[in-house]
Amino acid sequence: MQIVVIANFLIWLIFFICYLYQIFYILVPYIKKDRPQGEAQKNRFAVLISARNESHVIKNLIDSINKQTYPRELIDVYVVADNCTDNTADIARELGANVYNRFDNVNIGKGYALNFLLGKIKNKHGNDYYDGYFVFDADNVLDNRYIEEMNKTLSSGYKIITSYRNSKNYGDNWISAGYGLWFLRESKYLNYARMLMDTSCAISGTGFLFDKEIAKKLNGWNYYLLTEDIEFTVDHVINEHKIGYCNKAVLYDEQPNTFGQSVRQRMRWAKGYFQVLCNYGPRLVKGIFGKNKFSCYDMSMSIMPALILTIFCTVINITAVVTGLAIGISVLPVVKSVISGILGMYLMMYIIGFITTISEWKKIYTNTFKKILYMFTFPIFMMTYIPITIVALFKKVEWKPIVHSESKTLDDIKSSAG
Repeated sequence: MQIVVIANFLIWLIFFICYLYQIFYILVPYIKKDRPQGEAQKNRFAVLISARNESHVIKNLIDSINKQTYPRELIDVYVVADNCTDNTADIARELGANVYNRFDNVNIGKGYALNFLLGKIKNKHGNDYYDGYFVFDADNVLDNRYIEEMNKTLSSGYKIITSYRNSKNYGDNWISAGYGLWFLRESKYLNYARMLMDTSCAISGTGFLFDKEIAKKLNGWNYYLLTEDIEFTVDHVINEHKIGYCNKAVLYDEQPNTFGQSVRQRMRWAKGYFQVLCNYGPRLVKGIFGKNKFSCYDMSMSIMPALILTIFCTVINITAVVTGLAIGISVLPVVKSVISGILGMYLMMYIIGFITTISEWKKIYTNTFKKILYMFTFPIFMMTYIPITIVALFKKVEWKPIVHSESKTLDDIKSSAG
């Protein structure tokens, strides 16, 4: 049993070493300044929205696009009504969007819908009509200056850009807050730090922009794994495309607030990480020794050690406990080691949640009590990833839509602060 205790210690030590650089990331926003941007160009944009039965929320997204400070005549909205059985398409058309209906029960998922939509735009306008393409989910709401700020970063030379991801419904419960706090941390202490360090950022699901040169190279959207955003990111990092970040472009996203929905979504994410690891892992590791070495290392840490170490640690501890009980050996040392590890993980996640909550306090739209409470529940939310990840390794996982029902305007979101 002592061997298992030592193995647990070594696993946690490896974990700490692998992610030590992310502790430094927390300091970066306070020791480095934003680089000045050049004069913004007047670029023409296509906004891509994949929507499946999103009649409750799509109006607020399109309204927020129509209220942008960026010249409206340079923005065209395109919606793919993907296997819809409601009136999503009609609502989008009434608000001035270009809408295409897609019915395909075989090729299911956001990647296929985006490829379909980009094909329609290419057939209509060719490759050079738009300077850039935004990708949003139907439940998003944009800050009024979102496109203007993203355009500034595009004009400074970045070909792929992600943005600050905030939450529409942070205060619903500990589940929605867990998501919200993670995305705030990802925005401030991962992507913003990466941008300041002049390394590559990472796309996170929604709220990103790519320019026409990337669109030409892709000739559509060629990413169909369960986490097409991570696949897109890793592929471009491997091929030495630096992904930028715009801290002033704020997007609000609806988070699941039931445990069942959360498990289903995170099961897909975990399975998608396994898929990316299998398809891109060797090339990503090879890239660590190439020109784009740190970005490849950073992305490797995002998809590899946490998955592998979590599974390995869980397997050896369960095996040790079962074996010990079967042959009558005390399992107390192993149990103590596991409890110590869990407490250490809780403390680490609490510190991350605490720092993020304090620094982003004014951007978290809920009352003071919930802001404080959800710092303590955040580590629990994060630790539920452990069983989800293990099950995802063995379970067949398919893309399934998440129901969105938070119909909120930008004013509604901000008025929910206590």
